[in-house]
Amino acid sequence: MSDNGFNHARRLLKSERPVGIVGYGAYIPMFRLPAAEVARVWTNSLGGTPVTEKAVAGPDEDVITMSIEAARNALRRAQIDPTLIRAVWVGSESHPYAVKPTSTIVAESIGTSGDIQAADWEFACKAGTEAMQAGIGFVGSRMAQYALSIGMDTAQGRPGDALEYTAAAGGAAYILGPEDESLAVFQGSYSFVTDTPDFWRRANVEYPSHGDRFTGEPAYFRHTLQAGSTLMELMGTTAADYAYAIFHQPNVKFPQRAAKMLGFNDEQIKHGLLSDKVGNVYAGSSMLGLTATLDRAQPGDRILLVSYGSGAGSDAFDLLVTDKITERVRLAPTTQSYIDRRKEVDYALYTRYRGKLLMG
Repeated sequence: MSDNGFNHARRLLKSERPVGIVGYGAYIPMFRLPAAEVARVWTNSLGGTPVTEKAVAGPDEDVITMSIEAARNALRRAQIDPTLIRAVWVGSESHPYAVKPTSTIVAESIGTSGDIQAADWEFACKAGTEAMQAGIGFVGSRMAQYALSIGMDTAQGRPGDALEYTAAAGGAAYILGPEDESLAVFQGSYSFVTDTPDFWRRANVEYPSHGDRFTGEPAYFRHTLQAGSTLMELMGTTAADYAYAIFHQPNVKFPQRAAKMLGFNDEQIKHGLLSDKVGNVYAGSSMLGLTATLDRAQPGDRILLVSYGSGAGSDAFDLLVTDKITERVRLAPTTQSYIDRRKEVDYALYTRYRGKLLMG
């Protein structure tokens, strides 16, 4: 069935003006909490933790400060005047203010003009790719020459809850622009969402709740597989056509299983699989995996990116790397350099940094 030329059944999302990534940047805090520390405090057991360690924001870090660092790295690679950016969008589920935008602070801190569109985005762990989808439309419609899309989060997890093992801090920023300036070009995208309440947090509630095993099959796998497989069907591709694939990483096993079910092998996903080193950075998870992949990608490489956000939905993207990648990578710190820059903290220091002790 069609309406005004649009086929609403599984339609490929593709802008009339080709859009790509002009610059990208990552940021991961240096502090690391070993999962064994969480287990020691709460279960007195050191086995079976879902990740090895997670990144923890320091006492002077939040979504705003980390977004600024990632955006500055993206600007270094893009080599553009920040006043040419016409939209700044920050996707997160841990914005510092309930009422006051993160995006305006980020925009002013990186030197954009006031003549921009700024907004904060929410859709759990796919808030960042949701902002990326909007950026493609904004640039693709010629409403803007450049748009900045960010996915960034700090750790959220009730003490002793399963989330505390994995909920981490960090993320990535992407400057989207015209094809001829891009280091990777979007070939097409597709989004799939349903009302699947696997994870939620009410207003004025400190920590999120989750549906335990319900978060697997009907939530993460249903949406990830639907978005990934439908995009490949629409693009006429198979897993063999991609050099790399990146998936949302709530733990190590979920993205590995999803990749296998879609036909990808370990070699295709290993460079973007960061959860065991930094944990689940929520809105920045798949976007951070993409930065690590772009750091080593070569011209002509094709990349599949599939995000996931509880609530629930997935965004899938098909990207083609251009020859501009080789000159841009070295202009800013690599994702691996942030992973290597680590300082281990114990549970007590982590509790202090994250404000988990309420006094007075």
